[in-house]
Amino acid sequence: MTRKDGLLALLVVVVWGLNFVVIKVGLHNMPPLMLAGLRFLLVAFPALFFVARPKIPCRLLLGYGLTISFGQFAFLFSAINFGMPAGLASLVLQAQAFFTIILGAVVFGERLQGKQLVGITLAVFGVLVLVQASLNGQHVALLGFMLTLAAAFSWACGNIFNKKIMQLESRPPVMSLVVWSALIPIVPFMAASWLLDGPSVMWQSLVAIDLTTILSLVYLAFVATIVGYGIWGSLLGRYETWRVAPLSLLVPVVGIASAALLLGETLGALQLFGALLVMAGLYINVFGLRLRRSTRARS
Repeated sequence: MTRKDGLLALLVVVVWGLNFVVIKVGLHNMPPLMLAGLRFLLVAFPALFFVARPKIPCRLLLGYGLTISFGQFAFLFSAINFGMPAGLASLVLQAQAFFTIILGAVVFGERLQGKQLVGITLAVFGVLVLVQASLNGQHVALLGFMLTLAAAFSWACGNIFNKKIMQLESRPPVMSLVVWSALIPIVPFMAASWLLDGPSVMWQSLVAIDLTTILSLVYLAFVATIVGYGIWGSLLGRYETWRVAPLSLLVPVVGIASAALLLGETLGALQLFGALLVMAGLYINVFGLRLRRSTRARS
């Protein structure tokens, strides 16, 4: 991975890490599925009037939109609404990296080398330390935890659809895919909110919408979705899934730290130790070999 792409990946890490705090704040005055639906409504409009429709099979576009957009955020927003702490949600969601690697091996026959296995194993251990530290520090409902895992699996499935799309001869521009796929989850989100929350709750949340909710929607739609997924999809299209997916393990480091600073969620010494393990694993997996080769070349 080039230095420029590495910096772009780190930008996505920061954007997505802060995303969980924004979701928590945005849910204070709006039901979760409606908030998610409005997010993708803002992603799609008015951008689709300026971005050409991607020339890809409808089944791939539907698969991408229903997994990475609807599935992931229906589960994630509901989990946080049911009391899942924002920092812990940012951590558990990164199980998508491991789901993606497993699905990549099954679907594409991708193989991992020893150095990748060592780095990922260390990062997995770091995630387990973070989970243990977080669960010891606060009560977490099993439902919220399982919903977040379901969101992670949906994200991983979306990564596989993204990879299939980017392997087409008529490979679409990333922004075209992000904008037009945003149309797909809008109706499912609104229909689900109508059934689960009721039309009166939906209408009241619109009538009583405040500046905090509006700013949350702007961040979720334009920064986290258009910018974040535009960059992420481009990286997945250029590199193997095992090279890109583990980078998202840095998201919980930002998520836990921002939740501690902005929401007052606990960040203990054990959590910091787990974050360091994650970063060490990522270093070995992504940068370690390149640095070794560079050092040998200079020698």
